[in-house]
Amino acid sequence: MPPSETFDRRGFLGKGAMAIAGSQLGAWGDATPAIAKPPSATVPPLRPGANTSFAKFKQVDAGELSVGYAEAGPVEGPAVILLHGWPYDIHSYVDVAPALAAAGYRVIVPYSRGYGTTRFLSRTATRNAQQSAVARDVVALMDALNIKSAIVGGYDWGARTAAIIAALWPERCKALVSVSGYLITNVQANSRPLPPVAEWGWWYQYYFATERGRQGYSENRRDFARLIWKNCSPKWDFDNATFERTAAAFDNEDHVPIVIHNYRWRLGLANGEPEYDHLEAKLNEGPAIGVPTITIASDFDGVAASGDGYRKKFTGPYAHRILPGIGHNVPQEAPQAFAQAVLDVDGF
Repeated sequence: MPPSETFDRRGFLGKGAMAIAGSQLGAWGDATPAIAKPPSATVPPLRPGANTSFAKFKQVDAGELSVGYAEAGPVEGPAVILLHGWPYDIHSYVDVAPALAAAGYRVIVPYSRGYGTTRFLSRTATRNAQQSAVARDVVALMDALNIKSAIVGGYDWGARTAAIIAALWPERCKALVSVSGYLITNVQANSRPLPPVAEWGWWYQYYFATERGRQGYSENRRDFARLIWKNCSPKWDFDNATFERTAAAFDNEDHVPIVIHNYRWRLGLANGEPEYDHLEAKLNEGPAIGVPTITIASDFDGVAASGDGYRKKFTGPYAHRILPGIGHNVPQEAPQAFAQAVLDVDGF
């Protein structure tokens, strides 16, 4: 398949899945949108890749994890929590974080469970990566850092997690920036077959459903991640140093179990933990999100870039932005646009 057909292969609302996804959103029910306010501040020009590291790395016990995170900006500033996806890490925000810190925000960028220096506190804890568990990790981190409410932003897994926090704990989410829109998973709906072109785009998900796939990912993490980066961001000319800074996060001993469980769980091939059943029941209803929100689409989203398929899921002040020529890793490929979205949504 030519490159033009690969941009949206990992998106929930990809080309082949668009009609089905739209019908699922409709089945969850419509909501009346609100009108967004205009932006109130401007981010200075940012050059992607200008920064290679964060000024501060910290570690804190939060919930069942010891969470590693980068921090920037004044401790007394309004909090912004930025969440990465797979196969990426906190370096997706290496240019965004200092820009927001310069604007007076306290920026927290945590490694998700299974990445970097984040570790389970118990050797016997279930290596569970179902969506509500990952989202609760962020709430636990906020509690540990005495953050009552924060602007939460993310892409890929991070966008899903950010949306779940906004939906289930709106009092903890001052505003939301979500790449690719509304990604909350309904496992039952996710079991429905998609058109062949969309199923082909999820090849790695089915690969991960097998023991061969688990072993293959374990043995080839870097080659696997590099392939995904190129397919999902074909116009992003990243260098080897940029890739290796992130790839080091995959050496976490829990990385493979977490990734494999996440994708198997989404297909209904792995169980979650009973303690999250009540949260998953709420998420299966496709809850509307009422906090101020900006959604961002890119070339990765294909025909779903308009955002029409999920527009009615956001009932508060809202704006949608499309970034032509940008792939899936929006904050690292287009840091100025992502940082601007954070500033703007704070003004809604």
